[in-house]
Amino acid sequence: MSDMLYVTDSTFDDEILKSDIPAMVDFWAEWCGPCKMVAPAIEELAKEYQGKVKIAKMNVDENRQTAPRFGIRNIPTLLFFKNGELVQTVIGAHPKSHIEEELKKLL
Repeated sequence: MSDMLYVTDSTFDDEILKSDIPAMVDFWAEWCGPCKMVAPAIEELAKEYQGKVKIAKMNVDENRQTAPRFGIRNIPTLLFFKNGELVQTVIGAHPKSHIEEELKKLL
């Protein structure tokens, strides 16, 4: 397994909202086909943006409080945060290049 950060309902606020660098969270589930399609791209981006953007994953089946807080109904959903504020939402499986464009806007 990679050095991907996994957040939970209990660690989300400290890891993401209080992060001193921008953050992106991938909301996913084990049974979700499109989630598995984007997972390799997200892991690559996590390595490429290490120290610049905090990239994390949250399993919506194991953590049932955070997704509803942000109105997430479909997965995969990527949420982009800057200074503790939600600045962008990307729903569905997108190519790495599209996700990277959104990450660059955070910097």
